[in-house]
Amino acid sequence: MSLTFVPTPLGNLRDVTLRALEALRDADLIVAEDTRVARRLLSAHGISGKALWTYHEHNAATATDEILARACVERVAVVTDAGMPGISDPGGALIAAARAAGIAVELLPGPTAFACAAVLSGFDIRRFVFEGFPPRARGARREAFAEAMARGLPTVWYESPHRIVAALADLEAVAPAARTFVLREFTKLHEQQVAGTPAEVARALPVPVRGEVVLVVDATAPAAGTAETDDAALDARIDALLATGASTAAIAKRLAAAGSGDRQALYAKVMQRRGTFSAAARPEAERNGFGEAESS
Repeated sequence: MSLTFVPTPLGNLRDVTLRALEALRDADLIVAEDTRVARRLLSAHGISGKALWTYHEHNAATATDEILARACVERVAVVTDAGMPGISDPGGALIAAARAAGIAVELLPGPTAFACAAVLSGFDIRRFVFEGFPPRARGARREAFAEAMARGLPTVWYESPHRIVAALADLEAVAPAARTFVLREFTKLHEQQVAGTPAEVARALPVPVRGEVVLVVDATAPAAGTAETDDAALDARIDALLATGASTAAIAKRLAAAGSGDRQALYAKVMQRRGTFSAAARPEAERNGFGEAESS
């Protein structure tokens, strides 16, 4: 028969399409990230008597074959807790498995929180990067933010409410002046939009933080800034990469690839910044071998 991926409202249960409701009513089986969340949506729109199965990252390996077996003979709808199935959940792997098995796959258009947050940020998003969730470990998270800043494009991240404050602290450590925007509980009663530096945004969040969180970081250089402003932005990116322990050659190569200038000139610039690296960071830099000779 078929496997239909059905986007669901990000928060407000009225933000559901007519086609989505039709697909849910017609489905013989609904596969949900959390059946409790799915039942609330179905109940709100008068849909009852549906078989529901759970499908998430912890059971995807064992549940996939059974879901596909049902899709061969019945109409199966797949939903996530909010937004588009397949984004930051195992739905993409299910689509790949269905195609490999020759099962028809249909995807209905619908909401994605990261695109909405990017628009609400007010940043120049003619080009931007969706990064998914940042790493959980502090060092890896800081490195991910530093690499994102070096690309010179706005980046959009999903983050757990339990980790967003720590993530903002790590962003502040590598790019304290970065323009930052957080969208929390989008379309829900307690929606919050906060813009500012990482520290300013962190201070504006409630304690404890609750709900779905999207983080947008602007790494673009000012379009009409002075030479001093442009130099300051480049210095900030270099310092962020130095903080990760990257070599001079690697930083120069990465910045050149991001369009920040000539690689040889950037190498000299990085060497200069390394020499003025903060006194607090210098001992750690020496432990990581920054004092060794490098070649381009």
